[in-house]
Amino acid sequence: MSENACIGLSSAEAAARLQKFGPNAVQEAATHPLLTFLHKFWAPVPWMLELTLVLELVLAKWPEAIIIALLLIFNGILGFSQEQRAQKALELLRERLRIEARVRRDGKWCSISATELVPGDCVHIRLGDIVPADIRLTEGQILVDQSALTGESLPVDRKAEDTVYSASTVRRGEATGEVTATGAQSYFGKTAELVRGAGAKSHLEILVLAIVRYLVIMDGLLVAAILAYATWMQMPLAEILPFALILLVASVPVALPATFTLATALASLSLARQGVLVTRLAAIEEAAAMSDLCSDKTGTLTQNRLRVSAVEAGPRQQRQELLAMAALASDEATQDPIDLAILDAAKAEGATPPQRQDFIPFDPSSKRSEAVFAKDGQRWRALKGAPQVIAALCQGVHWEKATEELASSGARVLGVAAGPEGSPQWLGLIGLADPLREDAADLIAKLQNFGVRVRMVTGDSPATAAHVAKELGIPGRTCDREAIHEDCGVYAGVFPEDKFHLVQSLQKQGHIVGMTGDGVNDAPALKQAEMGVAVESATDVAKAAASLVLTQPGLQGILTAVETGRRVYQRMLTYTLNKIVKVFQVALFLSLGFLLFHDFVVTPLLVLLLLFANDFVTMSLAGDHVRPSPRPDRWDVRSLVWSSLVVAGAWLIYIFLVYGAGILMHLSLPARQSLDFLGLVFSGLANVFLVRERGHLWASLPGRFLLWASLADVLVVSLLASQGWLMAALPLPIILVLLAATVLFTLLLDQIKVPLLRRLNRA
Repeated sequence: MSENACIGLSSAEAAARLQKFGPNAVQEAATHPLLTFLHKFWAPVPWMLELTLVLELVLAKWPEAIIIALLLIFNGILGFSQEQRAQKALELLRERLRIEARVRRDGKWCSISATELVPGDCVHIRLGDIVPADIRLTEGQILVDQSALTGESLPVDRKAEDTVYSASTVRRGEATGEVTATGAQSYFGKTAELVRGAGAKSHLEILVLAIVRYLVIMDGLLVAAILAYATWMQMPLAEILPFALILLVASVPVALPATFTLATALASLSLARQGVLVTRLAAIEEAAAMSDLCSDKTGTLTQNRLRVSAVEAGPRQQRQELLAMAALASDEATQDPIDLAILDAAKAEGATPPQRQDFIPFDPSSKRSEAVFAKDGQRWRALKGAPQVIAALCQGVHWEKATEELASSGARVLGVAAGPEGSPQWLGLIGLADPLREDAADLIAKLQNFGVRVRMVTGDSPATAAHVAKELGIPGRTCDREAIHEDCGVYAGVFPEDKFHLVQSLQKQGHIVGMTGDGVNDAPALKQAEMGVAVESATDVAKAAASLVLTQPGLQGILTAVETGRRVYQRMLTYTLNKIVKVFQVALFLSLGFLLFHDFVVTPLLVLLLLFANDFVTMSLAGDHVRPSPRPDRWDVRSLVWSSLVVAGAWLIYIFLVYGAGILMHLSLPARQSLDFLGLVFSGLANVFLVRERGHLWASLPGRFLLWASLADVLVVSLLASQGWLMAALPLPIILVLLAATVLFTLLLDQIKVPLLRRLNRA
């Protein structure tokens, strides 16, 4: 190595540049954990709960205030913990940069922390090193594995004037070069910056806000009408304000976030048992809605392990002889993936090479490796390398057509020759390929049947990518990185920022995007995607950035996550439908009953008891038995609200009939209020079973917890009413007749809700 090729810096110059460019690390402004936690209470949904909490405190409703306060704290802690977990990706990237580097300072070679490197430093790298910064080589030749950074299947050769990127691994050779970029300005550092800036907005918050908006608008109109009527009738404000507060509490889906959290938490436990770790609970909901899956190729759809895919022996040559000579020109000590693949193939086919006398490893300048052995008393050579190089050493070789055919299949092609000194004979060609995962094609077919568009994203050449896509059954044209914003099935030759921007582009078009990957290069896109999936062989950086981490080989976990997410969606759709229906029914009954009959048809205490009774049962929907949706699920709030309004209208007729029955039976006002309370509880339970199936309610069996919770609810409220606890007493026969009438009305309503709710499953 010539020391004049790279001069290096003095200590003073290095210190000045360190001051100018900063350390060779990814910097991040630290935020105090307390401020991060308090920020969780500053958003529209917490504002609604906080407003309700204040009103409850003003009116001295201590139990309700305590419950709402606990719910706020629980949601804040959950959001805080999720955000802290998301920061692990950046922390791991910083850790990856904390390595030692051999650098020339003040004319002497020394070892320093890689964080102290600056542009202009002269560094030396060799076998086994992680490249500490972006370096322009000045001398030497190395084989660099940058698959975790660029997605390339094969290591690449680098020589003088070439650039090697930080976080690459030197697989063979050694070289010296000058640092051109460090920290956030390096190729690897820019990836870290992308991870820090990535992140998709949760669709759950958007959904809750949309539902709250509809409910609050309705509630506001009803409260305004009630206050106007009370003012006209000169009713005392102290009597009306608690009633208005009850409408406000009923209109805010306080338990909706908690129910979503419970449903996704239960689903995450189920997924963990099936080899899928969930690092962000919202990803389960996003899995249900995922319309596009952007999948990395190397290590994700393929095994990231070279194998001999084709052996083309020349005229009058034997396949075993070809493999034996190729194995002779390979060496396990180099740990070169090409040599290892050839040695494995030769061993598998029983091709035993002769005793080797000497070996010359692969040289990037000559593009071949050689082995010397004895045959028939002569000194022979076995040659392996680039087809054009090996063919040039032989005579009368026609290698072009066969090489092109192998290359078009996506294989890397090597030529092999052997013979006496100075007169080698052409033996043929060897093609090497990165094998597909055994389950990849089947997985893609199943995902497509579920309505998920699979797109392959890779750093490999278009020819290789197109061949792999064809084998996997991925439809669509093959594009290069210049067409990253176009609609393609395969994107080839892409860089990390291309994957990141591809996900962003699809999201801007309204797609819910999933991304699978295993390397550092995938981390930004994994975090930006709604559902980032790190496969079993993924780096720590990829796992920290992803929402789902597969702990078992293969990609079956993705399909499992989609099916689980769609089951969770069905459970939450049932809960949301039920919540909206009950809000409409209760709010309209209370308001219209007051305006029409000038009395509280149900007391405020019974309304609060009703809310708790309903939530007790509806929380059990988080573990209900459901079937996954056949297509990606999307929340259509407008259709959801209008469909709920129709069902609520039918239940509103039911509860007014119950109120009328109480008048016909000449019940006192307190007894009628008890009857109305039971009618609201029974109809609320019936509505859960009504809307849990998009078909007829008997199409599937409910979950055991839902059945037991419903039975317990009926028994408890019936006991309270029959004994006159917290309400006026009712005879048991009246309670049983009301329960039977509710069942009959539910069966009648089931006939008209089927076409109404099935539309909610349409993609």
